[in-house]
Amino acid sequence: MPETTVPPAFDELGTGGEVRPAYAGIARYLAAAGREELDAKRREAEALFRRIGITFAVYTEGGDPERLIPFDVIPRILSRSEWERLSAGLVQRVRALNAFLSDVYGPRRILEAGLIPADLVLRNEGYRPEMIGFTPPGGVWTHVSGIDLVRTGPDAFYVLEDNCRTPSGVSYMLENREAMLRLFPDLCAAHRIAPIGHYPEELLETLKAVAPASAGPDPTVVVLTPGPFNSAYYEHSFLADEMGVELVEGADLFVEDDTVFMRTTAGPKRVDVIYRRIDDEYLDPEAFRPDSVLGVAGLMRAYKAGRVALANAPGAGVADDKSVYPYVPAMVRFYLGEEPILANVPTYQCEKPEDLAFVLANLDKLVVKLARGSGGYGMLVGPHATQAEREEFAARITARPADYIAQPTLALSTVPTVVNGGIAPRHVDLRPYILFGREIRVVPGGLTRVALREGSLVVNSSQGGGTKDTWVLEEDPAPPAEGSAGC
Repeated sequence: MPETTVPPAFDELGTGGEVRPAYAGIARYLAAAGREELDAKRREAEALFRRIGITFAVYTEGGDPERLIPFDVIPRILSRSEWERLSAGLVQRVRALNAFLSDVYGPRRILEAGLIPADLVLRNEGYRPEMIGFTPPGGVWTHVSGIDLVRTGPDAFYVLEDNCRTPSGVSYMLENREAMLRLFPDLCAAHRIAPIGHYPEELLETLKAVAPASAGPDPTVVVLTPGPFNSAYYEHSFLADEMGVELVEGADLFVEDDTVFMRTTAGPKRVDVIYRRIDDEYLDPEAFRPDSVLGVAGLMRAYKAGRVALANAPGAGVADDKSVYPYVPAMVRFYLGEEPILANVPTYQCEKPEDLAFVLANLDKLVVKLARGSGGYGMLVGPHATQAEREEFAARITARPADYIAQPTLALSTVPTVVNGGIAPRHVDLRPYILFGREIRVVPGGLTRVALREGSLVVNSSQGGGTKDTWVLEEDPAPPAEGSAGC
């Protein structure tokens, strides 16, 4: 078993007074800016986000669920060479996940080879028997993926989890960049930052690329939302607006002759591609939950008839289940014949007796997660939990071991963050976004999430986290001359 002691966190700005080259410009700005200037920028950003209406919703805490997502004005920076390695690893991983989905709904070669336990896949809640034997348009299952990464050292990046269903957060990535350009035009101009504003156009192109052949040269794309009470509704409307397509709810669509139509003031209009932000089980009351009022009756019939494309494909969730996650490196080797570029975090599967015994004996050192949980819910951060909380979690794990996985408590890297008018290091992760249509494209950077509470490793906005702009430099900065000061 690997060592579970948490090492000191890697500070991406630099250590011992020596600033890493990518942060040299930011370090100079921070050295010159006073507390008042930083606080003024923070307040200006908050006013900007409030005016635009950039919110997310939390429905479990009472009070007004709509709130601003905290935004930190100090960017997180990656050099060109760092990003090139990450990008290659992300493309490799998404290719392997897509191949896995094609396989487990088809010939099941990886299961027959014994590389992944068959029951783990076939009895998984995310596995959709309705998709067995079906090939999505273009053979693409994961049109939009969000791969969560953490960093523990200068060259040490790990994949924390894969998001292959309906990954959220890209609107915050785009709005964060717009805010930085408004707040710090000179600072942004002084850095050659890879642009990300083209993401909506690339998303639309990705979606059109998988349209049915009968759609013609200009397919009709819509964004399907559960409605304004969904926690990510701002993002749904934002992306529809940026792509110049209609934002629709289930009641706006209907199926006739295995073809999907949208109700408009000019009469029914055929729909060719649906970027759906609704979970599988609510998509179609005929195929899944009969009590769903969010989806469209007959949608799966139209999909299987080849009359409409759905992004992401139903059933893609089995690929991002946390109990399947430990096997992704094996997928890379099996389907691609390559060694994984990006490593997994060592993971204990509590359904295995040996792993269960180790987890229960080391709850004070591990992070325990629900295999199908999200948003930071259903999670125990052992080193920060009380004895009572650990005992309660031990009982949960013992009762349903297959529902849980555990990982070492990694020392997530830190980035300088504005806290109470001053600057302090806070832990971060990174969610890059990968688009898969005719080709695979990776947006340079992604959404950096930051744990604003001191010592916290939980970056989710629903758990008190915030976001930062993520800069990928167009070229590697030159290292400081020998003997020169870091800033």
